[in-house]
Amino acid sequence: MQERQEPMPRGYAIPLIDLADQRERQIVVDREPGQYLGHPTTVLLEDGKTIIASYPAGPGRGRIHLKRSADGGLTWSERLPPPENWETSKETPTIHRVIDPRDGKKRLIVFSGLYPIRMSVSEDDGATWTPLEPIGDFGGVVTMASVERLRDGRYMALFHDDGRFLRADGKAQNPPIFRVYKTLSADGGLTWSQPSVITQHPQAHLCEPGLVRSPDGAQLAVLFRENSRQFNSFVIFSEDEGETWSESRELPGALTGDRHVGKYALDGRLFISFRDTTLESPTSGDWAGWVGRYDDIVAGREGQYRIRLMRNHKGRDCAYPGVEVLPDGTFVATTYGHWVEGEAPFVVSVRFTLNEIDALAAASSSP
Repeated sequence: MQERQEPMPRGYAIPLIDLADQRERQIVVDREPGQYLGHPTTVLLEDGKTIIASYPAGPGRGRIHLKRSADGGLTWSERLPPPENWETSKETPTIHRVIDPRDGKKRLIVFSGLYPIRMSVSEDDGATWTPLEPIGDFGGVVTMASVERLRDGRYMALFHDDGRFLRADGKAQNPPIFRVYKTLSADGGLTWSQPSVITQHPQAHLCEPGLVRSPDGAQLAVLFRENSRQFNSFVIFSEDEGETWSESRELPGALTGDRHVGKYALDGRLFISFRDTTLESPTSGDWAGWVGRYDDIVAGREGQYRIRLMRNHKGRDCAYPGVEVLPDGTFVATTYGHWVEGEAPFVVSVRFTLNEIDALAAASSSP
């Protein structure tokens, strides 16, 4: 039985900080005239300056491209040569760092979704890759939206499906039922367990899980896109490393969006990037973000700021983001969008610190 909840605000009252016209913060990662480039994810390596981005040549489906930055996202390489079968990717790829608990071996893994979920592995920090291969007899959408190392060294990966891709004979359901799944790896991402459901909602369509661990490490929170567009985004919590989960509950309008990706600043505040799908928002359809404390999520508070990172010029087609934090506290947020009216979407990074956001907020509130 879904717990009854007081209605949450559809919009937000916290300050909106607008970075959209601050071109000096924007760095083009990849752009090709007439070619759709979209849906990047990124990973920051342990040297604190090497960032690898993966993204498809198309709206989800299409050849997976790969680029590397050796200077914290200030400049980017040419496209790196991928395995030949990366051109067969059916859906949004995601890249993650994993470490084998048995021997400490570091790997990069790239997932490609729909049925079956496939994975490519690099054991030399992205210099070479295995071909995409199925991880099991199951599929899903936006796989894996989140991958988190658990306290025992295993990894938990999260994805969703609405019945169409979980199995080979999957079909659309009417009305659709969105379920969110987890799968586990005990060998540093080489193999993955059969998926199990962690949450679903009787009316809302919960999808694209974005996982954030609490500052003390004791709790996991997962924020969700709400795909029926009747509700705000939702959140669930786990106190036992994902073994059990709370009932889902609606978030404030300030945290409503698609494809939440969050990282902590050096001062302990949290920045979460997303596509703005807030029901009442002046930046609807743009690339947006939220600044607050983890405790704000737990308590259902609005947080400190909303940020518009860039203005999108075509509907809501933008902002499946990667978010990294450099050792000096600089956020490097990377995503795609229709950044120039009438042109195909391309991939851009926006750079900022929360100290800069604080200064902009103070200046805008000065009499």
